[in-house]
Amino acid sequence: MIEYIKLFWEGAPEGEPAVIFYEVDTENERLALRSIDIFADDCTRDIPDLYDGAIEITPIPTVEELNAHVWGEEFHACVIEKAEFEDIWESCTHDGKTRGR
Repeated sequence: MIEYIKLFWEGAPEGEPAVIFYEVDTENERLALRSIDIFADDCTRDIPDLYDGAIEITPIPTVEELNAHVWGEEFHACVIEKAEFEDIWESCTHDGKTRGR
């Protein structure tokens, strides 16, 4: 099963994405199939292989874990529909909402 997550990173350091979208394979150790970074200036970066060149592969936490601040107070997440993910992936644009809960 595939899950789509929208993660907000409040106060993301310069050069880091303020919003990250994940396409997560819940039946394969919660590994990301694809991801999209959205930066504070609304530039987007599609990442077709999140683990390309990675030394260690880390599963994507659940929305519940992210919102329980297991990974830090600055992260807030929600589940989104596949259509929202695909629209941003295909268009390489974002609606400008880089803040939220």
